[in-house]
Amino acid sequence: MKNQHDELPTELDDPLMSFLNHAIKIAVKVLAVLMVLVIFWGVIDVVYVLFKKLMAPPFMLLEITDILKTFAAFLAVLIAIEIYQNIVLYLRTDVIPIKLVIATALMAIARKVIILDFQEIEPIYVFATAAVVLALGITYYLVGLHHQDSSNHHL
Repeated sequence: MKNQHDELPTELDDPLMSFLNHAIKIAVKVLAVLMVLVIFWGVIDVVYVLFKKLMAPPFMLLEITDILKTFAAFLAVLIAIEIYQNIVLYLRTDVIPIKLVIATALMAIARKVIILDFQEIEPIYVFATAAVVLALGITYYLVGLHHQDSSNHHL
């Protein structure tokens, strides 16, 4: 199959390398299973923490810090889902999912920005975070342009 993942072929002349490549593929599948468990634990944690906060006085009200923590927890689960998608793509194709990896990094840094406490961090940290966001945003845009160009050539 053309779409099979060929970086780790299991049919090689060298039996040791064939075995090791097969072992790595199994390890990646184990990581996929573990990531699904992390996703479900994350969802359960979000529900539990949200329920606990809503039941505590003042009843059914959230403070802004609670809302921001909830957003951060949601984003953590979404990042785990993105990582799972990276793992699945790694197993299914011979193409490195660069755009998805960059999107995952953007989501992770966005989560960090949402939970920043600007009263407790140094300005240099804010500027460094802004530089990372800008670099990832530009990279995501450029990779998107490249994918559009390459898909137009195939039409």
